[in-house]
Amino acid sequence: MKLNISYPATGCQKLIEVDDERKLRHFYEKRISAEVNADHLGDEWKGYVLRISGGNDKQGFPMKQGVLTVGRVRLLLSAGHSCYRPRRSGERKRKSVRGCIVDANLSVLSLVIVKKGEQEIPGLTDSSVPRRLGPKRASKIRKLFNLAKDDDVRQYVVRRPLPAKEGQKKPKSKAPKIQRLVTPLVLQRKRHRMAIKRQRSTRKREEAAEYAKLLAQRMKEAKDRKMERRKSSHSKSSRSESTSVAPAATVKKAAPAKAAAPAKAAPAPAKAAPAKAAPAKKAAAKKGKK
Repeated sequence: MKLNISYPATGCQKLIEVDDERKLRHFYEKRISAEVNADHLGDEWKGYVLRISGGNDKQGFPMKQGVLTVGRVRLLLSAGHSCYRPRRSGERKRKSVRGCIVDANLSVLSLVIVKKGEQEIPGLTDSSVPRRLGPKRASKIRKLFNLAKDDDVRQYVVRRPLPAKEGQKKPKSKAPKIQRLVTPLVLQRKRHRMAIKRQRSTRKREEAAEYAKLLAQRMKEAKDRKMERRKSSHSKSSRSESTSVAPAATVKKAAPAKAAAPAKAAPAPAKAAPAKAAPAKKAAAKKGKK
């Protein structure tokens, strides 16, 4: 098994191959982020404490934190998960990952030095690799150089030297743009934004008060109209009631006149006239026979 050991203080890392199973036995059954003493690796590692940060099995599948198993599983991973880099926004994919428990089936085990021991390890703790880029954020620059709030951060920016071109006499360097840098212009813009915000809030309050006043006026007008409609309907109903009382009395007085209606039956005897004319016809018939 190979051990990929890194030391963040110097920025160096070293890959060593260990064939002795007895040296590797101390890492077995340990999980990711567990700390292990490195005394069993040899005398030069005495006093060192290593933290397990990951690894790959013999087929190349990575270990994933939180998967409490020794073998491999297939998980549906999305953006933000380890062991997966989405190619499109919102993409999800089922990937094979290995559990976070160390065993003998690993090909590479990644370790980080947490505590330095007594001796120096060549290629790991005796040399340092400078960072290519310095801090870019203003607060990080202040923290690096232990600056106060009154100090100018722009004078302490770590510049990166550029490779010289042909015929170039003076060497050139490049500095990053400082982020979150507080300048008088930034403060002026902030004051302007706050002033606009205050104006907007006062305008909204005035508009709300004006609208509330108009709404109250409209509600009052609607209420007055409703009361007027009620008064007019009440007056109309009272008038109709007063007018309906007199016709009712006249109807009651005219009711007895309807009892004389049978007098219309007088023309009925006229219908019997043809019966009287019948003997005259008979007499005329007798005269004709004679």
